[in-house]
Amino acid sequence: MTRLHAIRGDITTVAVDVIVNAANSSLMGGGGVDGAIHRAGGPAILEECRAIVARQGELPTGDAVITTGGELPARHVIHTVGPIWGTVTEEEAVRLLASCYTSSLDLAVEAEARTIAFPNISTGVYRFPKHLAATTATQAVRAWVDEHPTGIDEVWFVCFDTENLELCTKLLD
Repeated sequence: MTRLHAIRGDITTVAVDVIVNAANSSLMGGGGVDGAIHRAGGPAILEECRAIVARQGELPTGDAVITTGGELPARHVIHTVGPIWGTVTEEEAVRLLASCYTSSLDLAVEAEARTIAFPNISTGVYRFPKHLAATTATQAVRAWVDEHPTGIDEVWFVCFDTENLELCTKLLD
């Protein structure tokens, strides 16, 4: 049975098989969690991201790709592009955000990962309302786990701030 956890912390320090990066579509790093992961993981992550973009172009919102974890404690990084609040309808934003989580879980299983850690995708500069984002994330992960009960052992929601932690903790209880 998959165990779901919420903690406050720095996702770049979490020792799991896979961490998820709230990336931008260029996969070239940036601010927030994306920049932190690229800085902490070293140049191997950026090299693989460049190769992915050269091969397939920019990553569409809601999709995910996987790279090495570089110098991170995690073996792999799954990069996913969350929706920017206000650029699509609320219904479409929720669908795309849920896809970030389920696409990432699918890739984690393909990589034979048993543990995965997610940041609060789209809740920073992409301005997705935190309560709706937390609700979408936990519902998407729970639905995926129900369909794949032996796919992943542990899912961690690594929250950068207290508000996200409180929301995720309440929704997981």
